[in-house]
Amino acid sequence: MNDCPVAEQYKFLAVDTASSHLTALAVNGKKVALRFNEDCALRHSVLLMGEVERAMDAVGLAAADCDFFCAVTGPGSFTGIRIGVSAAKGMALATGKKLLPLTSFQLIAYNVTDCNDFFAVADAAHSHFYACRAVRGELGQPQYISREDLLAYGLPLYGFQSLDLPRYTCLAAGECLLPAVNAALERGMPFGGMHALYVRKSQAEEGRK
Repeated sequence: MNDCPVAEQYKFLAVDTASSHLTALAVNGKKVALRFNEDCALRHSVLLMGEVERAMDAVGLAAADCDFFCAVTGPGSFTGIRIGVSAAKGMALATGKKLLPLTSFQLIAYNVTDCNDFFAVADAAHSHFYACRAVRGELGQPQYISREDLLAYGLPLYGFQSLDLPRYTCLAAGECLLPAVNAALERGMPFGGMHALYVRKSQAEEGRK
């Protein structure tokens, strides 16, 4: 958590509501506050702003002080993604500050340091997964893939959910956000627009076919 020298040059708030967990991260230079709920039981909308307030208060940070706002844009829970993205965009609009979007795949891949060819994966239910191949630090095209097709690659798999998959490593979700933001800043990821990454259509959209 402390070896993030680039992130320490900024004041920012980052949130992750794309999965069942909730993370709110406030950074004010070397001061860091992390609020993590492992299982929100779909209560992101109820819990998020309270956790954001606690994290920002802990480091003496106000929204107007932030250099940028970051949110994990998915893929993951359709509702969860919208909550986090809307919160970040709302604060950025109110303060005139920048946005830094971060995908779930980046959140995973930027925390893997011991493998040069693997898949970042997230559960998509019904024996399917959201997956993105990472080769020597570069992420490929996101895909919605069946368990069978994913395992056919024979590659290591990384994520931050409890998944019953061979060759799978589960990362500590609460510890991933700060290193991922730091890596994004190191790589010079541009600030700009923030849009949800869904990879596939929602259940409601599928039902309208």
